[in-house]
Amino acid sequence: MSIYREYDIRGIFEKELNKESVTKIGYALASKISGKYVSVGYDARSHSPILFEYLVAGLNAGGKTVLGMGLVPTPVNYFTNYQEWDGITPSASIMITGSHNPSEYNGFKITVDKAPFFGEDIYALGEECEAMEMPKAVERDVIEIDAKSRYIDFMVDAFQHLKAMPTKIVYDCGNGVAGVVLPKIFERLQLHAKGIYVEPDGTFPNHHPDPSVEKNLVDIKALLEKEGDIAFAYDGDADRIAVLTHKNNIKGDMMALLYSMNMDKPTVVGEVKCSQVMYDELTRRGANAIMYKTGHSNLKVKMKEVNADLACEVSGHVFFKNRYFGYDDAIYATLRMLELLYEGIDLDGELAKLPQVFSTEEIKVETTEEQKFKIIEKVKELLKNPPADFPHIKDMIFVDGVRINFEKGWGLVRASNTTPVLVTRFESTDAQEAKRYEDAVNSLIEMAKKSL
Repeated sequence: MSIYREYDIRGIFEKELNKESVTKIGYALASKISGKYVSVGYDARSHSPILFEYLVAGLNAGGKTVLGMGLVPTPVNYFTNYQEWDGITPSASIMITGSHNPSEYNGFKITVDKAPFFGEDIYALGEECEAMEMPKAVERDVIEIDAKSRYIDFMVDAFQHLKAMPTKIVYDCGNGVAGVVLPKIFERLQLHAKGIYVEPDGTFPNHHPDPSVEKNLVDIKALLEKEGDIAFAYDGDADRIAVLTHKNNIKGDMMALLYSMNMDKPTVVGEVKCSQVMYDELTRRGANAIMYKTGHSNLKVKMKEVNADLACEVSGHVFFKNRYFGYDDAIYATLRMLELLYEGIDLDGELAKLPQVFSTEEIKVETTEEQKFKIIEKVKELLKNPPADFPHIKDMIFVDGVRINFEKGWGLVRASNTTPVLVTRFESTDAQEAKRYEDAVNSLIEMAKKSL
């Protein structure tokens, strides 16, 4: 599979991301950036500082000066786009991160003019790099900036009102980069916080840094049980969050319902995997709820277009434009969740008031890069005239794959933009119906596969 993906560039260190490929990426990116300055940070993987030097060589060869911030979470990298550094405002930022991928992987998340650089732009960049000669080496041109301290100061100032709140907080950095800022923020706000796996270690010795997978939450759940009122867990680059109470593992769509409680008729963008409960409840409250494509880049673009206050993905990407800059930041989301507790909101109590639904986790159906979009098109075709025993269809939404609304719930089938799989999810007010929708849609997928 190509290293040039829908939302970022991602590949295996040395085998795919090496001196030649990364220098070319830096050089090609330089021509897409109008200003002179690009801020670059990296995650905890052992090869991230090496890739930094390769990328700098390419950006410098393309005429850019790099603002280097060293080891930081992805949101700190995004944050630099909204700050002046001795009179300099960067025109772009690049984060070197493998996110939650295995430790041999790395990659680049790119922002140009405060907007994600993704999709067709990344694919075209890939073609350019493959046709390119190795750029000529020039003198290294890097200005060091202390983005980390500026970010910590910003958070401490913005959440002064939480100082010394009595809530007992436990958290798991998963040996990712959340640990380079979070303990200091908690300490300066005099919060009662205890962290595990705080030390950045790109080999991820304790568990894989993906908080959307239940088995990675075993240790933090045990600590919550013994010592905490609330728990937080982070992915490898700290742009995704898990929030745990004694009763709930609060997914991104339910977080959005909680966060929007103290916003006045907000516009909230969700992805196609979000629960219908979220959309219905937001609408009931007078909010403007918009369903859009999955993917952090897609959601950022949509937020800007509709001037949204908040956006979310089920997986724990949460984007605040309300009082913030509109990108996904798990550290900021942590403090906004603590703020709800400070204001006396009972998280479990609020969730208990919502209609009960039975939903599956994301179910992945293996396929190939070549076949995945063809299967989706075939499924859409079959849905025009479904089998006689297929559950009654109320309507369908085609914003990303197809989301089928049934009498008592919905089913989703979409092609993943990053891996050779189809992603399905099902939800109903009735557990048996959810299973029925799952079986019916799966047999349709099988029919579509066989017909190709």
